[in-house]
Amino acid sequence: MASRILIVDDALIMRMMLKDILTISGGYEICGEAADGFEAIEKFKELKPDLVTMDIIMPKCTGIEALKEIIKIDKNARVIVITAIDQREALMDAIKSGAKDFIVKPFDEERVVSAVSKALKH
Repeated sequence: MASRILIVDDALIMRMMLKDILTISGGYEICGEAADGFEAIEKFKELKPDLVTMDIIMPKCTGIEALKEIIKIDKNARVIVITAIDQREALMDAIKSGAKDFIVKPFDEERVVSAVSKALKH
């Protein structure tokens, strides 16, 4: 059975791009999507995905805030954060908070699939 992934990003186009990469190139199942951190936390509780891809910069509740809440819910949660190149400080905070890896925008298809595969093995 394919690993189930929750995609979290406030930009619909980014969610669509990730969904295409993960389903077509990676063979993963997308079990849900969320547009902000609050929605991500609720969907995580509801769907219990194998992995979450989490954008860092989102309205209402940032990806880092959502990551910290998800780790409180499940200390073994696998979360990969998505960052723009100029967000190094936020990225370091995310890694310290429990993120397993990171993906930089714009997406490199091989890097996305590799990061997800690696995170799912740990």
